[in-house]
Amino acid sequence: MVMEFPLLEGLSPVERREFIAACTPRRFRRRDIVCHEGDPGDCVHLITGGRLVVRVTTPLGHTATLTILGPGDMFGEQALLSPDARRTATIVAVTDATTLTLNRSQLERLRLQHPQVERFLTTSLAAQVRRLSASVLEALYLPVETRVLRRLAHLARVYADGAGTPALINLTQEDLASMAGTTRATANKVLRELEDQGVVRLSRGAVTVLDPAWLATRAR
Repeated sequence: MVMEFPLLEGLSPVERREFIAACTPRRFRRRDIVCHEGDPGDCVHLITGGRLVVRVTTPLGHTATLTILGPGDMFGEQALLSPDARRTATIVAVTDATTLTLNRSQLERLRLQHPQVERFLTTSLAAQVRRLSASVLEALYLPVETRVLRRLAHLARVYADGAGTPALINLTQEDLASMAGTTRATANKVLRELEDQGVVRLSRGAVTVLDPAWLATRAR
């Protein structure tokens, strides 16, 4: 389980085990709200099972879907840095989900015993900066069709079951369009073209990815 978290790879095996051991397991049922946008940020979550959707409120008061998180992903790192941290998004479980949580007090105890754990924070912040920079570059310079393909390729990885069966993405086209920063009509056009090519199969409220390798190549 430890190796499922890329941001912990900078720690030694002992440090990783201590980090995981210090965490508190949490369970969420489908549709449970893990946190609301604006809530106090009291801990970081390491996702061990299930999938969670990240949504924010736009300046016009609409709800925008940013991404879907799955096993190996993390959220809430800023809560470890400041006692005044606030949640920047609403996180909702779209399936039954499990996480490991670590709060500031638990992290401080770890840092006293293993000062190298400080690298976790540095790595987390660096990863967050890279993600934000990549999102800005995509929004400014990539064609909308490529953005839709990238979001779909990411979702195919998140929803993969590891057995090689087609990934069934239980997500509306409106959510996919929101993730890609486009309209539902444009996302639907791209999906219909992919369906004609045999890459995906569309159904009500879901997309099944039949050829994830082709999709991953085209999404680069």
